[in-house]
Amino acid sequence: MTTSIRNITIIAHVDHGKTTLIDNLMKQSGSFRENEVVDERLMDSGELEKERGITILAKPASINWKDSRINIIDTPGHRDFAAEVERVLSMADGALLLIDSAEGVMPQTKFVLAKALKQGLKPIVVINKLDKADQRADEVLNETFDLFVSLDANEEQLDFPVIYASGRSGWASKEIDGPRENLNPLLDLVIDHVKPAEFDKTKPFAMLSTLLYADSFLGRSLVGRISQGTAKANQQIKAINLDGEKVDEGRLTKIFRYEGTKKVPIEVGEAGDIVVIAGLEKANVADTICDTEVNIPIQATPIDPPTMSIKITVNSSPLAGTEGKKLTSTQIRERLVQEAQNNVGISFSENENKDSFEISGRGELMLEILLTQMRREGFEMTVSPPRVLFQKNENGEKLEPIEEITMDLDEEFSSKVIDSMNKRKGKLIDLKDTGKNKKRLIFHAPTRGLMGYTSRFLTLTKGTGVINRIFHSYGKFEGDMEGRRNGALISMEQGKAVAFAIYNLQARGEMFVTHNDPVYSGMIVGLSPKPGDMIINVMKGKKLTNMRTQGTDENVVLTPVRKMSIAEQLSMLNSDEALEITPNSCRLRKAVLDPHERKKLSKLSEAS
Repeated sequence: MTTSIRNITIIAHVDHGKTTLIDNLMKQSGSFRENEVVDERLMDSGELEKERGITILAKPASINWKDSRINIIDTPGHRDFAAEVERVLSMADGALLLIDSAEGVMPQTKFVLAKALKQGLKPIVVINKLDKADQRADEVLNETFDLFVSLDANEEQLDFPVIYASGRSGWASKEIDGPRENLNPLLDLVIDHVKPAEFDKTKPFAMLSTLLYADSFLGRSLVGRISQGTAKANQQIKAINLDGEKVDEGRLTKIFRYEGTKKVPIEVGEAGDIVVIAGLEKANVADTICDTEVNIPIQATPIDPPTMSIKITVNSSPLAGTEGKKLTSTQIRERLVQEAQNNVGISFSENENKDSFEISGRGELMLEILLTQMRREGFEMTVSPPRVLFQKNENGEKLEPIEEITMDLDEEFSSKVIDSMNKRKGKLIDLKDTGKNKKRLIFHAPTRGLMGYTSRFLTLTKGTGVINRIFHSYGKFEGDMEGRRNGALISMEQGKAVAFAIYNLQARGEMFVTHNDPVYSGMIVGLSPKPGDMIINVMKGKKLTNMRTQGTDENVVLTPVRKMSIAEQLSMLNSDEALEITPNSCRLRKAVLDPHERKKLSKLSEAS
């Protein structure tokens, strides 16, 4: 039975069509009943995944094809969730590398392929979205071969099979102009090309825990590929960490296998299969779950270190507790500890008093997703400005994370974008003409200068540009970076903003509040065009007199308030500011609300 199992992972750049392809593979292989209602992008089961159209968590599924079972693992395409990809590759015997037939090789394609080649996988290249009007499949194939060569692929890996497909339309063909009927050629290629790994079923049971899910009914559920032996329900098992120390012991209460996207209980799990097990309370990702006789851990792939961190504390504003239900530092701590256990891309630390918590991750999106999930769960918190995590080399020199940025834009905007990147200490590495008056720019720039840059880039390109960022390496510290030039407009009183006051203050700068919004002393209600903070009164109403003449009362017209994401707001913060996050609102504020205290602190910092 083991010979009939193929474990494959689908890897690609963000939005190149992984999840849509899996949908159609499952529909065509008979994973659903004829009358079954199936959601679009079935694998994106999370609320935020469906909203944003991106995959955040890696998820396994299974399909049966010609006496074989193919376990498919869908992986995220965004760089911030790359830790998910790194772990999942250890469960796979093969990989489908999806590449958009128009966009071609992109930064994340390069990143995930490098990881797959390092694991010794021999990828199948799928040139997807062939039904696009601007497809350039032949050029993309040449780009892909060049990429394999640049990543030092061996001869076997360079001899990769190629298939052309449209995941959305549900067809695959070995030739660009071949028959476009169904996805059977792709499934047949997987069976022929991916050889199942050989496992010893006679040895005691062992598997590496690769994914962790919290299940309200079963408790802690661990997902992994059985590396040796067989797992039986009710058998005594233990968990050992990478150093071989025992971290947990218990009974294997349940074993599940994937049938489609559903978990189906089984009595025995065999070597080579991807299973979900329950019964251990403390075991974590990268632990080896095994028989009590086993003492040698299975080696796990080391995860790249985080590059950015934020501090989270309780909400200390005067409006605390008006919207959320989870307000205490204990509740926030428990939630962050749980996140750090489930998500290996995140690390957690706290101060001595256990009232301030530092969360480190791969990038802005990863941290924004965590904060968005927490606010939806009813948490209120105060978040510090993000800071970049530095390193030191052997000579004691300071190093900072450098990112590779790929931009596709219209030629007319290229000079503005190059100028804006120069201000952020970006170095132009490559400039290509991609035809139809479009350019592709590739920069290397420090992460510090790129916080919140995506929205600036979209403004410069009038919403038509595409930007992709990926961690490149740690490089030489580039010196001081220009921060926000605009001073903050700070509210002087607590209450509700008044339209008359806002109307008169609009000339002073951009306002973040509108009529009837709650404000408090120390809250940032707008940005001034000049440097230097200014304390203003947004609650000043119109003086009423008994004189009324026609034309005296003008209509008060307020400029609409700009809607900003959490990542944008975090990127705007100066070192003495913070972001208050509640279930319904995000408010910029000064870290110290009292104006007199702020003056004292600024004098002390100037003196030092």
